[in-house]
Amino acid sequence: MAETREFTVSVDESGMRLDVYLARQMPDWSRSQIQRHIRSGLVTVGPRTVYKAGEPVAGGQRIAIRAARHELRAEPEQLPLDLLYEDDDLLVVNKPAGMVVHVGAGVKSGTLVNALLYHIGTLSRVGGELRPGIVHRLDRMTSGVLVVAKNDAAHRHLAGQFKGRQVRKTYIALVHGRVENDSGEITRSVGRDTRRRIRMRPGGAGAREAATRYRVIRRWPRFTLLEAEPLTGRTHQIRVHFSSIGHPIVGDTLYGAPSRLHVQGREVRTLPRNFLHAATIEFRHPRRGDRVRFEAPLPAELVEFLAGLEAAEAG
Repeated sequence: MAETREFTVSVDESGMRLDVYLARQMPDWSRSQIQRHIRSGLVTVGPRTVYKAGEPVAGGQRIAIRAARHELRAEPEQLPLDLLYEDDDLLVVNKPAGMVVHVGAGVKSGTLVNALLYHIGTLSRVGGELRPGIVHRLDRMTSGVLVVAKNDAAHRHLAGQFKGRQVRKTYIALVHGRVENDSGEITRSVGRDTRRRIRMRPGGAGAREAATRYRVIRRWPRFTLLEAEPLTGRTHQIRVHFSSIGHPIVGDTLYGAPSRLHVQGREVRTLPRNFLHAATIEFRHPRRGDRVRFEAPLPAELVEFLAGLEAAEAG
């Protein structure tokens, strides 16, 4: 059985690579999986079947992708795994941007779970066959620290901490515009966007309370580097909150960030990922009971992007 998903390219998304555009519209799919579909002739742009993943899209174009539905099951797969910590109860990984956390609709390979099953093997089964060990998630285009449970007891203990808001997470984000306050808190409920189901928005269907604290790390004329701490765990919360106050995250075109940037009078393409990185996580160890803290360094592509901003300002 197959399904067809269709999208219309906005003016702001014009010029984006076809695979990058589809990856942003379909966050539950990996980019490599989308590229395979393009090469297999399963993607059309208007009336044409397109075979090149790098073909640029244009505003107003209708894009359709056909995908077969199969029985899903997470299988071990030899993929790179950046392991920050491991013991008998849990492990902490540094997830790269572009990697989906677990198998699901449209995604059956290339996920963090596939890698975990290959490298680690036994994980908790509380989350079911498709999400072994997964206590919490990160968006596909968000990088950073993520804790995984090895056994059911640890999983339940950690899940209880998340539910009780006893887990502290901090993110590093670069947003558009100059955020004037040195620190603050955004409190806006988050729910599903009924017009565009892959998006969330303030209010929206099934809206739930959400709060995000932030502090400014560095300002440029057109950008602000922030540390953000979500006090609740809503889907796309940080992305929705900063977009809602007029400061979308760099690279996050789904929530209003431009696909082209203007730096010192020069126009450059934006990042192919969101400038959002889960930098730290702190929780109680499920067996020992002590507070533990783990940190994932800022990825090289984000460090390089900041260095480019510095160079542009110096020039």
